[in-house]
Amino acid sequence: MKKSIGVILLSIFIVGIMSGFIQNDNQTPTFFVQSKIKGNNVFVECILSGISFRESEQKNQKIGKLVIWLDGKREKEVNTAAFIIKGLKPGNHEVKLEVVDLNNVPYGLTKEFLVNITK
Repeated sequence: MKKSIGVILLSIFIVGIMSGFIQNDNQTPTFFVQSKIKGNNVFVECILSGISFRESEQKNQKIGKLVIWLDGKREKEVNTAAFIIKGLKPGNHEVKLEVVDLNNVPYGLTKEFLVNITK
């Protein structure tokens, strides 16, 4: 009896671990952002799951790009997970990153943060 309970628990544990390796295409994308200020430049690194920046990646994968907004104005688009916002003037700036598809339709993933550039 004790042995069969142990086998059942072990089986449940193994199935739980293995299910973590199966990719679900209907998985909700996640979006994390890290930034670092050096002088008047902001180094930004993004971790985005469920959406690729490469068109040739996979046919079933969602493709996207990042739109960078600075102080409420659309600055530029990037298709990389790491980039630099260069030449900011001293003071406080609001940065907004928005994940959109190739036709600029938002995926509903945005991150906003403030940076303070010192003199």
